[in-house]
Amino acid sequence: MSFKRRQLTNSEYESQESDSDSDSEDWKATSHFTPPGPAVCFDESQSGVQRPLPFPTEAECFKLFLTEELVGEIVEETNRYALELQEKREPGVRGKLAKWVTTTISEMYTFLVTVLLMGIVKKNSLREYWSTDPMFATPFFASLFSQDRFLVLLRCLHFVNNATAILSDPLHKIRNVLISLTSAFGRVFVPYKDLCIDESLMLWKGRLAFRQYIPSKRHRFGVKFFVMCDVKTGFVQDIIVYTGSTTDIKHYEGLGVSGSVVMTMLAPHLGKGHTLYVDNWYSSPTLFQHLLSNSTGACGTVRSNRKGMPAFGCGKMQRGEVEFQENGQQLAVKWHDKRDVHVLSTVHTANMSATGKVDHLTGERKIKPDCVLDYNLKMGAVDKADMINSFVECTRKTNKWYKKIFFHLIDTAVLNGSIVHRQLTELLEEHHTPRRPSTGGRPAADNPLRLTARHFPCKVPQTASQGSRTRRHCKVCLSGARRSKQRKMTKYMCLACDTPLCISPCFEEYHMLKHY
Repeated sequence: MSFKRRQLTNSEYESQESDSDSDSEDWKATSHFTPPGPAVCFDESQSGVQRPLPFPTEAECFKLFLTEELVGEIVEETNRYALELQEKREPGVRGKLAKWVTTTISEMYTFLVTVLLMGIVKKNSLREYWSTDPMFATPFFASLFSQDRFLVLLRCLHFVNNATAILSDPLHKIRNVLISLTSAFGRVFVPYKDLCIDESLMLWKGRLAFRQYIPSKRHRFGVKFFVMCDVKTGFVQDIIVYTGSTTDIKHYEGLGVSGSVVMTMLAPHLGKGHTLYVDNWYSSPTLFQHLLSNSTGACGTVRSNRKGMPAFGCGKMQRGEVEFQENGQQLAVKWHDKRDVHVLSTVHTANMSATGKVDHLTGERKIKPDCVLDYNLKMGAVDKADMINSFVECTRKTNKWYKKIFFHLIDTAVLNGSIVHRQLTELLEEHHTPRRPSTGGRPAADNPLRLTARHFPCKVPQTASQGSRTRRHCKVCLSGARRSKQRKMTKYMCLACDTPLCISPCFEEYHMLKHY
């Protein structure tokens, strides 16, 4: 294992010393930097779900965010808006609004669940969910709502009283829901040590004053969100909708918009020893120093021309070369992979570590700076949340931008609810002592058969091609979530489940744990 530390030439040293930027004069080349780090040691005992429920269901976890109080406000505004639409209707004109009946909290929950189900059962149009064509029919939706009732609820769905709304606020149509949900996110869950902040883009191609164009994103056009996630669990901790100059952030002198976004989102978590991961739109020596003074570490890619950045060597670097510089509190790294990568950190040392991969051309193990390895590992929480939501998102094409933002927030609440449920379930499995199982009766409906029936190990049946050497991939080793996945072959299986399993400990875990 070897790597190349870049050596500066005399002319390059002279060019650095003659740099007119006083912020760059404090930097110097190093090979043994140890960061001072945040003054406060992070206490993980306070992290996690703050409102534990006894034997929680997924619905109860979801309602921690979409509370009955919030749904009650939505019901009130929806009923008021429906009456406003009826008053505007021309006399003698009949339609779905003529049959409007006041909605309730129970019906609104059912409506939202129906919309969520539509994110799983994809169809080209809403009317297809009530199709009677045998090839396309999904009668379950008709058992929840008639087509007309669902469409009129969707049309009248509203979140604010138009008579008292603050029209100067670009988000006045959705502000109440946004505040309620983001407050619930922070109230229910306290993040672990590592946090990341990144941008997310919700597709919107209609006319909207704060619509953004981001070519690097999949949708390119849409509403931009600043999102803060807990790295360990993927929990979405906070969301800010970007609306241009009126974006709901507190402006900090000398930090610019990007730094102010970071400080606004981190405000409740400063002084606790967290570590933040951000990309090069946010990173700067000034911001990282400000965070360090508030007992918060930071790491991120950074633009080489940021104010306060050191002047690295101007010569072309070869692949694998690295240059470290430090100013006593921050470490700046220039590392060449396929291109030059600049990283800034207040929590990493000037070391290189193995990636676990091998260069097939040279046969040497690949190594990278520690800060790059950590950044790659911990920066993707926001993108992962977007990816998960994209599989089952309930947002549909609509003429009302605020309805699309509402359904996007509902998707996020569902994601957070599933994370809370998983956290509480794992906690129960770790500490709960199960009662003696019943010797008779039918198994509970929410327990898989593998947890209740009688199971015995046997050898995998021989095949003609492999004979006595027949093996299959162990189900727990290949897809289990309790430890790192591996492709392990076994000659044993459970005959009743028709599942290959290692005799120990996988056979026991598969038949004793609901989430193995």
